[in-house]
Amino acid sequence: MPDLDPLDLAILRRLQQSTRETSETIAEAVGLSPSACQRRIKRLRQSGAIASEIAVLDPAIAGSRLTLIVEVILAGGRADLVDRFKRVVRDVPEVQQCYYVTGDKDFILVITAKDMADYERLTRLLFFDKRDIHKFHTNVVMDTVKLGLEIPI
Repeated sequence: MPDLDPLDLAILRRLQQSTRETSETIAEAVGLSPSACQRRIKRLRQSGAIASEIAVLDPAIAGSRLTLIVEVILAGGRADLVDRFKRVVRDVPEVQQCYYVTGDKDFILVITAKDMADYERLTRLLFFDKRDIHKFHTNVVMDTVKLGLEIPI
């Protein structure tokens, strides 16, 4: 990871708002020439400072969907169980986020499902009849108050 100077940070702040902004517009805003700005953006991409550039979709395009926060407790604290669970959730597209956490839970998942029947299908896939899973607890999101993707820099 490169050392990031104030200009790099200013560019990253702009890119977190929108990757559709031209390098000319970003360059003008941060006080660089367009070519210098393009070189910095290329370096930030190549170094991994910019991990991904994606389109954030309006969930309404997929119809009404549920968001569920699921707390998972594994059957034991063994590394092989943790690693196996990580591999499983990486392959399930409905698991939008997965956090390996400290405390009395092992994982916190953010899951999306079409409806409760779809979520029940996912619980069977991920949790039921799995000897690695001791217990799980589901919270259904009633309202998304804030959904942030930007990292304060």
